Amino acid sequence: MNDLQLMHEVVKLALKAGEAILPFWRADVAVTSKADDSPVTAADLAAHRVIADGLLALAPQIPLLSEEDCNIPLAERQRWQRWWLVDPLDGTKEFIAGSEEFTVNIALVENGEVVFGVVSMPTNGRSYFGGRGLGAWRAEAGETAQPIQVRTSAPVGGRFTVVASRRHSSPEQEALLAGLGAALGELELANIGSSLKFCLLAEGSADCYPRLAPTSQWDTAAAQGVVEGAGGEVIGLDGLPFRYPPRESLLNPHFLALPANAQWRQAFLSLI
Repeated sequence: MNDLQLMHEVVKLALKAGEAILPFWRADVAVTSKADDSPVTAADLAAHRVIADGLLALAPQIPLLSEEDCNIPLAERQRWQRWWLVDPLDGTKEFIAGSEEFTVNIALVENGEVVFGVVSMPTNGRSYFGGRGLGAWRAEAGETAQPIQVRTSAPVGGRFTVVASRRHSSPEQEALLAGLGAALGELELANIGSSLKFCLLAEGSADCYPRLAPTSQWDTAAAQGVVEGAGGEVIGLDGLPFRYPPRESLLNPHFLALPANAQWRQAFLSLI
């Protein structure tokens, strides 16, 4: 099975994991806290089980790093060349609040680079999937997937749209937004939860997504695959491609997601 075929199988698996989440949505579910104080529910664990079993059946030779099973020693992870990087329920706080803005994230990583990623929305069956060199698509429930692409210039007469997190920001991010506004005019801010922030960029509904606040590897890898397949890029503040090397901490450094060939790219990077 080649990577494109494997990606389409993973789309089906992500949707199946979403079905395991839905019985807990807007229900009276118990919420516990992990060691880092992040919340976890029975829905997170149910989706993890579906994904772990499904990936094992699809590709038993590829190891799995999941938010719900991440206590794997670095010495072991350093031996991996290809591995799955998974968040069974991204946006748990949105899920707990009853919002629809939570996702299932599944990425295939090879030598620190995203091969492809799948992001699905359990509440409506929408999925985004793609990878660099493979392309990117958006599919509504029961419909044929449609290719998507980033936009390289803001719409005529429209504002430059920046994706922001509803729940997470930082003084550095606020300063960057102020600088962007001064350089590009009044901004349109698109606030949305979970990895859907990347997906707005990938489908051409937004222009960039700067993240100068904490994330973990499983929060970003799947949607990064979608962005890269759609003609975008995710880079660190040093301008280098954003990667996922095995390291002790699973927290990400800050990053920027933007169209790779944006007309305003250099001006944007000069603000960093």
